[in-house]
Amino acid sequence: MANNMDDGIDAQCIIKEGDCVVMKRGDIFKAAQIQKKRKVIFEKQWLFLDKTIGELYGTTFEIASGGTLQPRKPKHTESSTEVKKAGTDNRNIVDDGRSQKLTRDDIETLKEQGLKGQEIVQQLIENSTTFTDKTEFAQEKYIKKKKKKYENTVMILKPSTRILAQMYHGREPGKICYLRYDSLAQMLTLANIHAGSKVIVFETCAGLVLGAMYPGGGPVRAGMESFGFPEHFHQTLHDFPLCKVHDLLGGRLSQDAPETDEAAPPKPEQQSPEAESMDTAPEAGRETEERDKRREDKAQERKTKMEEKRKKLLAAAALLEPRNADGLVIASRFHPCPVLLGLLKFMAPSRPFVVYCQYREPLIECYTKLREQGGAINLRLAETWLRHYQVLPNRTHPVLLMSGGGGYLLSGTTVLTSPTQPATGPAHRAEEPSPKRIKLQETDD
Repeated sequence: MANNMDDGIDAQCIIKEGDCVVMKRGDIFKAAQIQKKRKVIFEKQWLFLDKTIGELYGTTFEIASGGTLQPRKPKHTESSTEVKKAGTDNRNIVDDGRSQKLTRDDIETLKEQGLKGQEIVQQLIENSTTFTDKTEFAQEKYIKKKKKKYENTVMILKPSTRILAQMYHGREPGKICYLRYDSLAQMLTLANIHAGSKVIVFETCAGLVLGAMYPGGGPVRAGMESFGFPEHFHQTLHDFPLCKVHDLLGGRLSQDAPETDEAAPPKPEQQSPEAESMDTAPEAGRETEERDKRREDKAQERKTKMEEKRKKLLAAAALLEPRNADGLVIASRFHPCPVLLGLLKFMAPSRPFVVYCQYREPLIECYTKLREQGGAINLRLAETWLRHYQVLPNRTHPVLLMSGGGGYLLSGTTVLTSPTQPATGPAHRAEEPSPKRIKLQETDD
């Protein structure tokens, strides 16, 4: 470790046992945990991640026989795939399937002989009758396609918000409500997420939104586990059930919580009729005592858990009671309107909030409700849109395949509403003098 630090390499850049990592091959990602002698399946292949320990994040590994990973050494012979001769156009090239001399059996024989992906690609180039007639761009495209097919490599990356968002959106978008990574980035910006802020988060996106904006651990969530946060971050996250929000707003939470928790444990102490009948036998009496002891232990354990749960609930309520939260973020598969209207009451004035939804209609309802009741300004409903571009010499253009939609975002800023605002109803408007009457009064004076 000392040598690594002397070389200017941070310890956080080194893969260690127990770390959560992301495996990448092409555009495919998968999260995994580094454990010795544990098989991990990735793209229909069994892998062992033992030999990745001690290497740097971002290292590319070759998959050897038996699923073991070996760091790929930098080769200077890769320039052999560079073609010296190229054609001017592809009009005279006919794809009849006979341009490649190597058959599938020949390629399998090369693999059995121990040839790597780069060497196999070179053999395919040399045995192609039409390769030299292709244009330079077509040759690069051909080489890239064959490398993707025959090079058996995996890159180990350190988990980040962008990488995990891409992974979930590519593999299981339904788990994160089809939240795209550009929409997530806009949420972090609109909510003004920064260190030391107290943010209320309501999400059903496998913990991705929570992990992106709040470096905490909390309960077990798929997305949170992939971030690999240290243990001391668990203390900065507080869970509060949504069903208790109305009790907290009404001031009934501190009275209801102890009563419900204390009333639950006595149930296991009741004995069944079978246990009472077995007390008559001396041998059955010992079994009954052991059974009662186990019940008492379970009841005591349950009571301890309920007490810890009650303390956590009251600690979270103590943070919400001052109603001075610095931000609100909602990204859920549920209807956001009742959640938004309820949680806005815990925010301080002049604080941002943002709501994500896959569909536009629920956010329109939220927009209308906020305009009617007040308490929010700078309301903005926007649709996120993203398109990738290919940037290459003489061929920069938008990528043909793109995501159809990234959802909708409703953002705004809270303001303090005065309870003694003047009425704005029809009766009040009738009493106000019209502009013409005001002008006549001024001329008379």
